[in-house]
Amino acid sequence: MRSNVNETLQKIPTTRLIRIREVMNLVGLSKSHIYYLAAQGKFPKRVSLVPGGTSVAWLHDEIIEWLEGRVAERDGGLNND
Repeated sequence: MRSNVNETLQKIPTTRLIRIREVMNLVGLSKSHIYYLAAQGKFPKRVSLVPGGTSVAWLHDEIIEWLEGRVAERDGGLNND
């Protein structure tokens, strides 16, 4: 019985939401620049935590993917302009 529960839990995707301060710490950018990039469609979209409210967060995995993309661009020699 216990192994069935563990197998079920392993199949459930986990979603970790992070707030702006952690996003800033992860990417090394200011809050205003993160919002600037997001407005241009160059940064992961935020998630509204409360309908009609101002509380927002980002998916941790999407931020990590964005960072990995930046490294891939650097390593691939792609022009950033």
